[in-house]
This record gives sequence, structure tokens and C-alpha cells, in this order.
Amino acid sequence: MRIAPLFLLAALVSARADEPQLRPIFSGTDLTGWKVPDGNAEKGWYKAADGILKVQSDPTLKGSILWTEKSYRDFIMSFDFKFGAGIVDSGIHIRNSDQIQIGISGSLKRDMTGSPYVGKYPVEAKGVAALLKADDWNSMKIEARGLRYQVWLNGQQVLDYTSQSGIPEGPVGIQLHGNKEMAIDYREIKLAELP
Repeated sequence: MRIAPLFLLAALVSARADEPQLRPIFSGTDLTGWKVPDGNAEKGWYKAADGILKVQSDPTLKGSILWTEKSYRDFIMSFDFKFGAGIVDSGIHIRNSDQIQIGISGSLKRDMTGSPYVGKYPVEAKGVAALLKADDWNSMKIEARGLRYQVWLNGQQVLDYTSQSGIPEGPVGIQLHGNKEMAIDYREIKLAELP
């Protein structure tokens, strides 16, 4: 009778050992490990303080992307985000121009959080309206295996999509859309490379 509980415990420990270990890719204090866009110091599009990455447009409303210095193949990325002022149009770029949208789509004029943008929106994330918290922190997890992208919002899977335009390796980016007055905060930005 004691063998079964020990076997189950060993199986549980083994499963946990096989889970990818998410590690911070944002220090919370500075932008080490990221390629800061030209002019950021003067314009202040991306600011790190107190564990939060503050993304905010400046009066010129120019957009940019904050890319990781490192490139990735297959990975899981997790982070929290919170909408700020204005019409938030942001997202996570996956190795190139493929993007998981966060906020209002400029072309569709409605929230498309969790949906893939690949020059257009080929599909829409499911159940987002019931999950998304407009005035509080939200958590998102993105798994990119090859060109298959899966997205979870606040613990619920909302997307399973295979891209036709992605590439197998590249950096991860955080978008500040141009021509928008907007602000969004990110925190707990972590990533695990997958075997």
C-alpha cells in the first residue's frame, strides 16, 4: 500500500522537473537585454521602474518595438499587463512581424487581445471579453512551437493558431503602436526556451 503513494510522488516530482523553467527577461530596474529604440532616452517610450515596464507614447505619437537582444526558436513567454491611458494598441512580436495583439486593433476599432496579427487578423481569440480586466492586471502566456502559437489569458486558453508568415527563429518584441496616444504597463516578463 505504501508503494503506490511513493510511485505517485515520484511521478509528480518527475513531471515538475520536465516543466520548462520560466526565467525573467526583464530585470524590473532597467532595459538590459533589450535593444532600446533610437531616441528612447529623449522620448521615454520605454521606462523600467519598480518592477514595471512602462510603455507610453510621446507627443509625436511615433511607434516603435522594443526587441530582445537574444533570438529564440521555440519558447513559452509569460507576463502581466495593465491598460493605461488612451487607446491601447500594443502586442508581442514573435520572432518577426507576427504579433499577438494586446488592446484595440487600429484597423478593426475594437479589442483584439490575444488574437494573431499577421498583416491582418486571420482568426480571433475566443472568450476574451469575459476574461479581460480593463482596469486591473491581466496575465498572458504565449507558447510558440514552430509556427504554432497558443495563447492563454488569465489562465484560460483563448487561441491555437498556425501561422503562414512566421519564421523559425528571431527576437521577441513589445510594440508601441504609432499614431496613438496610449500607455500600457508590463511586469513579470519571463521566458523559457523549449527543447
